Amino acid sequence: MTKSPTSLLAGNKVIPVLVIEDPADALPLAQCLVDNGLPVLEITLRSDAALAAIETIASKVDGAIVGVGSILNGAQLQSAKDAGGQFGVSPGVSNALLDVLVDNDWPFLPGAGTLSEMLTLRDAGYFDQKLFPAAVLGGLSMLKAVAGPVADISFCPTGGIKPDNAAEFLAQPNVFAIGGTWIAPLDLVRARDWAEIGKRAAEAAKLA
Repeated sequence: MTKSPTSLLAGNKVIPVLVIEDPADALPLAQCLVDNGLPVLEITLRSDAALAAIETIASKVDGAIVGVGSILNGAQLQSAKDAGGQFGVSPGVSNALLDVLVDNDWPFLPGAGTLSEMLTLRDAGYFDQKLFPAAVLGGLSMLKAVAGPVADISFCPTGGIKPDNAAEFLAQPNVFAIGGTWIAPLDLVRARDWAEIGKRAAEAAKLA
């Protein structure tokens, strides 16, 4: 039975998309984001440290809502759940991953990039989807175009969302949240510049 992660978001509309290369960065990074108004996090499986980081944040950061991104297959989905992730996110969905999803009640946000993919996920029970890569697909124009034929699908656009266009994306009726890497980009995480990340997080939290 499919289950949307939107109930976990509790009104939070901006989701930092994170790459964590050093497990030691997980705790201060997550605490910084939570303290500055962004409790919903997407930690991507794009590094060897990702699962350790998820375990640390899930067990030690009060108030953090831990999502696991870049899930591509059933094995990664299970590892994400075992690490303490509260919901999953994928950039797209293969037939094999969709088979796993429909047999799993873990909250999941599957990615779509075409109307055919949106309809396939819709038929499988997923009415909340990730639009990725949003900017490459047309961004605001894409969201407005699909609002007619698939009016009952809501999106979390990710990819190319910036401070100067984030509010426009959030203003779209078929957008329930946005994902972005600009809040805690890898260069700032590597530099452990928690002050700048905190500033960006606080500014992003005001968008909602």
